[in-house]
Amino acid sequence: MLIVQNTIISDDIVDSCFACDLTCCKGQCCVEGDCGAPLDKDEIPVLEQILPAVLPYMTAAGRDVVEKTGVWTYDNVWEPCTPLVNKRECAFVAWGEDGTAYCAIEQAYRNGETNFCKPVSCHLYPIRVDQYDEFAAVNYHRWDVCRNASQCGAASGVPLYRYLREPLIRKFGRQWYDELLAQCQKQQSMSSNEA
Repeated sequence: MLIVQNTIISDDIVDSCFACDLTCCKGQCCVEGDCGAPLDKDEIPVLEQILPAVLPYMTAAGRDVVEKTGVWTYDNVWEPCTPLVNKRECAFVAWGEDGTAYCAIEQAYRNGETNFCKPVSCHLYPIRVDQYDEFAAVNYHRWDVCRNASQCGAASGVPLYRYLREPLIRKFGRQWYDELLAQCQKQQSMSSNEA
């Protein structure tokens, strides 16, 4: 594991390769699972504020759920998350013509209607961050629906920490990411010298 500032980073994030392939997975990370996307508490008022811009991109079922529950609910460990439609898909899912699940929040962002691209937990996926009092644990969440992304990443040689550069900087800052890069390069250099 690596330690950068007040985070402990799993070796899997350094050693594993990853690159999403929506043509294979069809956005199943937005559909499968037993709870919605984890939300930071400061994201809730942002979602409430941008909701009018996002609503047109949502499904009718998603709009109904948000109308009844609001933009968030609790997950199974009482942490805030996005609500679900039929206990399955995120309420903010939008469907493409090819059956691919997209994020309605991100669609509004890409069309210049909001400056919030999506919850940081979604942006970081498959990295999950568990916050503790003194530190954050940064781990790779392995899931069957992302098997093709692992294969694509391996084929292209893209490490997970490089593939998720933008969301890692969004979550932890540029200085943190630069420190992570320096530690990864040092670790790789030591591995090369040992070989």
